[in-house]
Amino acid sequence: MITRLLVANRGEIARRIIATCRVLGVETVAVHSDADADAPFVAEADRAVRLPGNTPAETYLRIDLILAAARRSGADAVHPGYGFLAENADVAAAVTDAGLTWIGPSAKAIAAMGDKLAAKALLAEAGVPMLPTWTDPGQVTDFPVLVKASAGGGGRGMRIVRDADGLAEAVASAGREAASAFGDGTVFIERYVERGRHVEVQIVGDRHGSVLALGERDCSIQRRHQKIVEEAPAVLAPELRERLHAAAVAAGRAVDYVGAGTVEFLLAPDGDFHFLEMNTRLQVEHPVTEAVTGLDLVRLQLLVAEGEPLPLTVTPPVEGHAIEVRLCAEDPAQDFLPATGTLHRFAVPGVVGEFAPTRGLRLDSGVRDGSAVQVHYDSMLAKLVAWAPTRAEAARTLATALARAELHGVTTNRDLLVRVLRSREFGALEVDTGFLERHPEVFAPLLPPDEVPLVALAAALASAAARRAAAPVLAGLPSGWRNVPAFPQVAQFTGPDGEVEVRYRLDRDGALAEWSTSSEAAAPAVTLVEASPERVVLDVDGVRRAYRVHLVGAAVFVDGPDGAASLTELPRFPAPGAELAAGSLLAPLPGAVARVHVEVGRRVAAGDLLLTLEAMKLEHPVLAPTDGVVTELPVAAGGQVDTGAVLAVVTPIEEASS
Repeated sequence: MITRLLVANRGEIARRIIATCRVLGVETVAVHSDADADAPFVAEADRAVRLPGNTPAETYLRIDLILAAARRSGADAVHPGYGFLAENADVAAAVTDAGLTWIGPSAKAIAAMGDKLAAKALLAEAGVPMLPTWTDPGQVTDFPVLVKASAGGGGRGMRIVRDADGLAEAVASAGREAASAFGDGTVFIERYVERGRHVEVQIVGDRHGSVLALGERDCSIQRRHQKIVEEAPAVLAPELRERLHAAAVAAGRAVDYVGAGTVEFLLAPDGDFHFLEMNTRLQVEHPVTEAVTGLDLVRLQLLVAEGEPLPLTVTPPVEGHAIEVRLCAEDPAQDFLPATGTLHRFAVPGVVGEFAPTRGLRLDSGVRDGSAVQVHYDSMLAKLVAWAPTRAEAARTLATALARAELHGVTTNRDLLVRVLRSREFGALEVDTGFLERHPEVFAPLLPPDEVPLVALAAALASAAARRAAAPVLAGLPSGWRNVPAFPQVAQFTGPDGEVEVRYRLDRDGALAEWSTSSEAAAPAVTLVEASPERVVLDVDGVRRAYRVHLVGAAVFVDGPDGAASLTELPRFPAPGAELAAGSLLAPLPGAVARVHVEVGRRVAAGDLLLTLEAMKLEHPVLAPTDGVVTELPVAAGGQVDTGAVLAVVTPIEEASS
């Protein structure tokens, strides 16, 4: 019987495990890096042990530190969550050898499935369908192909290659990324199926020989080979569902699987399916399975780890439909590079439950108001899950909650997720792994460009109301009021598309007498209904619109009926700043310089690779913006850089020679 469980993970999955343990009466121990000392999961655990350092390699990936923390805290079991050490056979063996209960499959099963090449060979013998696979790039003649990491998942180390010319570089790049993410740079090459669907089967096994399928999930909506929208059940013909479940159970039995795991398949347009990989752990998207089955998968993990038989003998019935999105700290303006910062507000309306099977809207988050999103870890902030009787209702509920959420301080992929859920194609089940590539329209922000001036007006009025409320004298006078009208008040902001200026004047009754904008679009007729530091209501051409406003210093976060915007109010008399040299390439996010491919004086062509940044487990290439000469290179391999740091300067050839 488990009495005290150490959670060898962080963020929302640590909170998820702690929540189930609390219900079961199991005490919990958190381990945390210095960067996570004030994180919610640390506060919610019964005990916590510090792992000195910040990066995963210094902390969460240290097996010796995890075992030492278990001994120091008196834990008798270890749950790895997902990611980090979850699929590390050495960890499973070390935990078991230390006399502790490992919440997961055996080290042997993890090792068998952890090497994807070996796993494909083993499961092919068990009759599981496979795609053509190569380990030697020289043997590949049939394109397109997908280069994949043998030792990990999550999209790391994956590259689509459509012709032979790009294969060598893709293999090398994928190997470097895999080595960085998983400590193993082994890659292989697999036939790439165009317009395939990614469908996975949830399995669970016990120590008494039972392996059971608990339903399937469709995870086809992906960006950079990483899932961003998942749903259960997958929309499949009954006969195909039965065959998928049977193949997944066969895979589990082939390795005597114990615990919760996932067998992933690719469904081809012709109806055939092929094995992709087996994840020997809990999946990020497990809440959608919990929503439609009512099962707590973490509870099942703990039961089978204690030696209990599974409490069910057949695949459970599925009720309704559930959809999950991964809300990530990413910057759409920077091609969705991971973003960092402080979450000044994180609020999602309509949530009825957290970290447990829920009918309605469920939120599993690793953050709260004031949380710092740092470069050391994965960019996922939270998972939002909607259950409803039908797929259409679940999509609508989820999209509306996302659109109305207040996400202030860190840019996110929220608008992309909402547009996917509201798209005609998603509603019509026209989904596959190439969905985003075929539908660039879903990358447009929710807030239309012509609405930005109205948002800026709301921000200006709220900011003025805040100043009036804080004024020591004459606070009751309308903002900027004069006995004889002269010039309007002017407010300037930087917004999603650059600078925007609004001019406005209030009369002696506080009504909006006039307003104008620097935007090329004509300013609509606006009547001010209400203005406070937190809320502005405008009547725009006869239709009332309410804007929620959150002021944080010069930052103004506005959530309106058409979308949200983050603005920065510019000072009236800005201090002069240093001017960057023309051709400067700036770091889009904080990270480490992994490699430098050029030197000062090198002539480069537009698109040439200059250097590579490594941040949030991914490689980010920095390319030459134009033909020219590298005239400055202030960074070196291994160095750390902050957002906005100059990485290199590329000067056009004619300027460099003058």
